[in-house]
Amino acid sequence: MNPSTYARLYGPPRPAPRPGRTGVVVLASTLWALNVASLAWLTFLVAMIALWGAADGMAVGGFLLWFVLIVTGGVAALIALAFAPGVRRLTWAGRLLLTGALACPVTTGVAIVAWSQVG
Repeated sequence: MNPSTYARLYGPPRPAPRPGRTGVVVLASTLWALNVASLAWLTFLVAMIALWGAADGMAVGGFLLWFVLIVTGGVAALIALAFAPGVRRLTWAGRLLLTGALACPVTTGVAIVAWSQVG
């Protein structure tokens, strides 16, 4: 078929509209932004405690190792959940929302408690 005939009969080609998932993406990104901010605060706090401990002459390697192991374990658990067979059927936005909703109370709660204890 002649391309100009097709264009005259049916008009210019239009891409199919994408399904609206804007709300899920915005909510997931908000939860993950809160997670990252909480984890950044905790990392800063642990680094300052390690710095003060090292300046005082204490061994801080074990303290830092525990922090790194706890964070790595949490990340590994979230990755394992995101790639579990039942969760793999979700969209990427749905997976991010699920893992963010599970991780957010933990990191934010620990950050709030740490902030209130530090002053």
